[in-house]
Parts: sequence; structure tokens; C-alpha cells
Amino acid sequence: MTGRRADGYHTLESFAVFTRFGDRVTLEPADRDTFSIAGPYAPGVPTDETNLVLRARDALRAAFPSSASRPVAIRLEKNLPIASGIGGGSSDAAATLRGLARFWEVDAGHQALSRIGGSLGADLPMCLAAQPLLARGTGDELSPIAGVPALGLVLVNPGVGVSTPAVFSALAKRDNEALPPLPASFDFHTIRNWLETTRNDLEDAAQSIEPAIAAAKAALRRADAGFVRMSGSGATCFGLFETGNVAKRAAAVIRARHPHWFVAATRSMPSGDTHEQD
Repeated sequence: MTGRRADGYHTLESFAVFTRFGDRVTLEPADRDTFSIAGPYAPGVPTDETNLVLRARDALRAAFPSSASRPVAIRLEKNLPIASGIGGGSSDAAATLRGLARFWEVDAGHQALSRIGGSLGADLPMCLAAQPLLARGTGDELSPIAGVPALGLVLVNPGVGVSTPAVFSALAKRDNEALPPLPASFDFHTIRNWLETTRNDLEDAAQSIEPAIAAAKAALRRADAGFVRMSGSGATCFGLFETGNVAKRAAAVIRARHPHWFVAATRSMPSGDTHEQD
């Protein structure tokens, strides 16, 4: 976090990657608009107009009323914990925008979708990009990063959610230094070494609110993660592993020790790759 604007928005500089594991959005023709939610984390997800998926549908329809009129059945498979700092809801909305643009065959390029997404949330544009990038400003200034390979990751949430506004309120400092220069090339070792020189400015504040974050990080270190950090505003933490198979074995160990936690082994999307599920 690099500062705070006069309008109250925080400015940031963040390195972001997106994973193959996540929620799934399915679209089908229908006689009327419907929205349903399934999956392990469906309970507690709103099904009314406050849900970002429905807000994305309505925003795209408002922007292209002549093209986006056909009813659609939207199904959300919620595989990620709610309010867990990994952008699940925003990625669901981004996937909905991309999918509905094709479903309705609207003439909306990436820039148009980014403008619509930005009206729904500051992190929507980066979720639409869905590739390794640096995000600056309020999250609206995006710089894709070339050459980043797929990374083996384990995501761990100790069964708790953390309120993002509460985390920001607990911050001791808001005008931190920007990220150090990126490495000249990217592999597991250079990325790990670079990450060691960076920080998550929200981590201490989130951990003061929810001490279980420390237990999640400790579990990843015990499973021999090459690097461990909290994601976003928490409480999900991630561990970096040299290969996807090593990540799978580590996830199995953590899951056996903590059967009630959310634990997922996955791989990040490499540079130049995009996907419909985040």
C-alpha cells in the first residue's frame, strides 16, 4: 500500500497471479433469468441483487440493451471460501462478464469490459486480465508481466473470514514504499527470492484481528513451502512450491492435520494464458 487519495481510496502496488483452481460460472439459455449457487461454500452467499455475479449481468445488459436481452440461467459453483482475500467474488463477476459477452454476442472488447468491471469493484479489471501482472493506483493501472511460468501453490484458509474494512481500519501505516524492481527472468527460485524482498502491508493488521492466520502460515512452513505469505486482506495464505506435484503432497499433509480447513493445491496461470474460471 503506497498511500491514500483524497477521495478515501487506497493506492497500491501489487504483484498478482491467478490460479487454475476456483469457482465455476456456467451459463445456459433459459425462458427467464435465474441464478443458482452450489458447491461447498454456497451457504452464506447472497442470491439477491447484491451478488457480484448478478450485478455483472445487469451492468453488461445495461451497457448493451439491444444485444443483451436474452434470458440466461447462471449457475455459480462456489469452491472458494467467502471473504477470504483471494478475489473469488470479483473473479466470479469477471468470468460472468466474459461469458455473457460471448453468450449475448455483444460487441464488447477487453477495454469495454474493464470499464464495466471497474464500476463494480476496484479489482475487477485485474480479474478480467487473469494473468500475471502488476496492479497500481487503486488497482486500475495494470501492467502484464511476460515470462512468468506456472507456479505450484497451496492455498490454506483456517476456516475464518476477515472483514476487509476492518483490516484497513487496523492499519498502522498507509504510505509504504513501492515494490522493488522485478527480476530479470522468472523461475521458481528468482520469484521466491524476489518475494522475500517484498511484503503484504495488510498482513499484520489482519493477523491482529484473526490470530488463526499465523497457524495457517505455520502449517505451510511445516509442509516445507519455499515461501509463505497471506493473500490480499486475508485470511487465506499461500505457499509456493517448486512443482505442482510437490504442492499436492504438501496439501495432503496439511489437510490430514487440519481436516476442517480449506486446503487446495493448484497451479498459477502463466503469462499469456487466460481462463474463464478464476
